[in-house]
Amino acid sequence: MKQEILTVKSNDALTKSVYRLRLEGDLSSFTRPGQFCNIALPGFYLRRPISVCDIEDGVLTLLYKVVGHGTEAMADMMPGTKLDVLCGLGNGYDTEKSGPAPLLLGGGVGIPPLYGLAKALIAEGKQVRAILGFNTAEEIFWADEFRALGADVTVTTADGSAGVKGFVTDAMPDEYTYFYTCGPIPMLRAVYAKTVTSGQFSFEARMGCGFGACMGCSMKTADGGYKRVCREGPVFEKEEIVWES
Repeated sequence: MKQEILTVKSNDALTKSVYRLRLEGDLSSFTRPGQFCNIALPGFYLRRPISVCDIEDGVLTLLYKVVGHGTEAMADMMPGTKLDVLCGLGNGYDTEKSGPAPLLLGGGVGIPPLYGLAKALIAEGKQVRAILGFNTAEEIFWADEFRALGADVTVTTADGSAGVKGFVTDAMPDEYTYFYTCGPIPMLRAVYAKTVTSGQFSFEARMGCGFGACMGCSMKTADGGYKRVCREGPVFEKEEIVWES
């Protein structure tokens, strides 16, 4: 983890509620796809954790959804704004276990960290299939960017207004060597139940500090202990997960 001052390069709307924020600065602490950063916003006590979508040519790309006062403030940030950012947080995805044909399953704002993962896997020569789930056609974002990488992309919408009608689990292929997933908890539960191989899950959680000091984002794991989503996670292997009611 490193604390950096990053500069807003651009901040654009992709849909009615999803924005792309591009930041410039020292990004050397990011080492794996699936890590996140924690942004301090003027006037707000807690930082906002945002997963990394991409890093290229010294630019950090974050995709975020406006869901409250903090992200509303983020949507108003102009180019040139300086931000205090904790960088290189979390463990990220492990690409070594993927096998030759990994499956990526993303829902809503759980999709962005899978983009950097797809980029890394394709660079390693893997045949990547990505299934991206949305509620409706109006909410679709970043699917073409996955295709531009060379991924085989299927889009699902819950209302059937685009792509396959249903959820990401309704479009899963019969064969894949491994899987990676990120999205809302109901989607992750469904993926857990339907997948037939091992895989990696990225979890979202409300965080106090973002680097393991406050223990506020702890979750129970299969070995009987608790692990912190911000520190030991946000990525956990399927075999570690315990679903609590």
